[in-house]
Amino acid sequence: MDDQRADEEAVAGIRSALDDGARRLTEAGARDEALAVLVPRRRTLGIPREPVLKPAGRVWRLGVLLLGADGTLYATGQLVRATPPGRTQYVSVSAETRRAYRAAAERGHFRDGETVDFDAPPIDLTAEALRRSSGPLLLVGGRPLVRWSASSDQTVEFDAYLAERVELLAHPPEGA
Repeated sequence: MDDQRADEEAVAGIRSALDDGARRLTEAGARDEALAVLVPRRRTLGIPREPVLKPAGRVWRLGVLLLGADGTLYATGQLVRATPPGRTQYVSVSAETRRAYRAAAERGHFRDGETVDFDAPPIDLTAEALRRSSGPLLLVGGRPLVRWSASSDQTVEFDAYLAERVELLAHPPEGA
């Protein structure tokens, strides 16, 4: 029972820290980025529709986490810069994939040069979900931890990670 209570308190602390971080970033006028949902190629009434990145809000990128102004937390997925896609060159599969994402961002009417985050799943902020999480935020013995990458077991304390990332975004070093 004590472990469950510790986990619930940790989740409450996470939510409080996220709300505080969003407030600080808003007050600082920190640079945010577009959040989008990739709508795949489909047919509508027999008419083929190309993939499009549909706007889904604004987020602050905090390393492996994305934070919405409402305190919603997302795992960083993929990102693309909204620029003209250019013409097909068949240089490599990855280059053509990036070109296709730029074209999808253009169809989503994002500002030229804007960073668009997509394929970013929301993080379930419940004790049970965080205990069994394989994503960037996890809960171990009542301690919230951030995993540096999906392929790494290295973690850092959530509070320290969030505080550092919020501070860097709210007050970037000169020249950054």
